Amino acid sequence: MKNILFSFIILTFCILIFAEQSSAIPAYARKYDMSCNVCHSPVPKLKPFGDEFAANGYQLKDKEPPRFVRETGDDKLLLMRELPIAVRFDGAFRLRSAKDSVKAKADIEWPFVMKILSSGQVAKDVSYFFYFLMNEKGTLVGVEDAFLYFNNVGNVDFDIMAGQYQVCDPIFKRELRPMFEDYEIFKVKPGKSMADLTYDRGLVLSYTLPTETNIIASVQNGNGIEPGEDFMFDSDPYKNFFFRVAQPVDTNITLGGLGYIGKEEVENIKSNIGMGGIDATISYDQMELSGEFMYREDSNPNFLSDKQKVITRGGFAQLMFAPKYDKSDWYIFLMYNKIDSDQDDLKYHAVAGNFTYMLARNLKLMGECGYDLERKQPKLTLGFMSAF
Repeated sequence: MKNILFSFIILTFCILIFAEQSSAIPAYARKYDMSCNVCHSPVPKLKPFGDEFAANGYQLKDKEPPRFVRETGDDKLLLMRELPIAVRFDGAFRLRSAKDSVKAKADIEWPFVMKILSSGQVAKDVSYFFYFLMNEKGTLVGVEDAFLYFNNVGNVDFDIMAGQYQVCDPIFKRELRPMFEDYEIFKVKPGKSMADLTYDRGLVLSYTLPTETNIIASVQNGNGIEPGEDFMFDSDPYKNFFFRVAQPVDTNITLGGLGYIGKEEVENIKSNIGMGGIDATISYDQMELSGEFMYREDSNPNFLSDKQKVITRGGFAQLMFAPKYDKSDWYIFLMYNKIDSDQDDLKYHAVAGNFTYMLARNLKLMGECGYDLERKQPKLTLGFMSAF
């Protein structure tokens, strides 16, 4: 244990030295010559301007730098001078207590995540985004997010996105969450179901009304992003549908609701999926509270001849304190997760607290303490996240 703690202290010291010398910034910041905290607070969590930037096809309206593209003499060709590349590198040191037959474990997990990202314009109001996950928990994962984004189709506030993405992204972006504790309700898959609100392949339509009401509809395969067979990715003849409506009440409050309907089939036995949920984000001075509650019903997720319905409900609440808003050097996060289900192994009940310190706008240290109330297990995570 002493050797592991000593290793962590040495690594932290090295990070502090690197942070003082670091001038590297991610791809968008390089493109527009702006700080990461224009969009993030803290990285990788998006603030409202960052959400608007993403919704505008990852471009600043009427502020695209001419130096970023080549003069080809062809009005039908928009060619970037260089392929934008960024890197994200996360690491963690984790302590977990003994439970049942499992011994207490201290684990060095760096790199915990290592990914290469790229995003840019293909044509006017058409952009792309993808990242290649070289390492996640010691495994080569491959491509996760990968899509084309068509902005302001028909010169109205109507956008189309095609590719693979997380279904929950219009609500809360799991990939950009500020804590190690996850948004567990989005990952729930009862029985042998392959559908959840994480990664899938599909098409997303988004339209914003003059009242600032955002309406989103998407259609997806409903079975994740596993490799296909015989040049087919969908494993059954059905498609699943996701809907969301979000309305800003004022500058500090946004309310939303979601619906999801779908059907799965395994060996000619079918199961219907239905989900509904509400979400809210409330900001007041240095505080931001966000949360989600969701209900899910699967008619036969184990695909048995004798149907067995499974009902799952739950959600999370996340509180952020930023003493100097997006200029803060440190942040505090608190999260509460609760899932109740007819399927025992889906039950989850946990709390976590996180302290984040920004060594640079693109480099942070984190300490997070959590407690699994369902399994009576404490856990401690010390780690870093960098992007360059």
